[in-house]
Amino acid sequence: MNIKYAILGFLSWRPLTGYDLKKMFSDSTFIYWSGNNNQIYKTLVQLHRDELVTIEVQHQEKNPSRKIYTITQKGLFELRNWVLSPPELPQYKNSFLIKLAWADQLEPSELDTLLKKYEYEVEMQLLMSREQKRRNRINPARTEREAYLWSTISDNRIASFENELVWVRKLQRELGEK
Repeated sequence: MNIKYAILGFLSWRPLTGYDLKKMFSDSTFIYWSGNNNQIYKTLVQLHRDELVTIEVQHQEKNPSRKIYTITQKGLFELRNWVLSPPELPQYKNSFLIKLAWADQLEPSELDTLLKKYEYEVEMQLLMSREQKRRNRINPARTEREAYLWSTISDNRIASFENELVWVRKLQRELGEK
């Protein structure tokens, strides 16, 4: 994911500080950022240089000044062009599958333990995704269609974890029969 467009997307919703953006990334179920937080601030500086965002500095008496970023018309145009660009297929990176490819060298009990640990982790992600959807912290919902789109994106994430859970349980059952 290009962090630039995620930031522009959040800013198309409302003006935000770098801290607000950092929190939104960490609270989101599908707009994730695995890089360091400095990249958010570096990207904001670049977006400002490119005139895609403006900065308003709010001075505070007892706290450091806050920089509030707002998307510009040029930024909205850039975001719209990116949204209209050809969609990328999902990148499916699952290191567990690589482990599993060479798991035949494990004792049956070790393989069973590995699968149970994976099942547990998937269950936890599924529960977390369901709870995040229930809390609905980040959802612009400026229109009924936008609210629906965000809801179905959460449903997609939940369905992928449900599918993974079905798969790992089937694998455990079938391996138990061999």
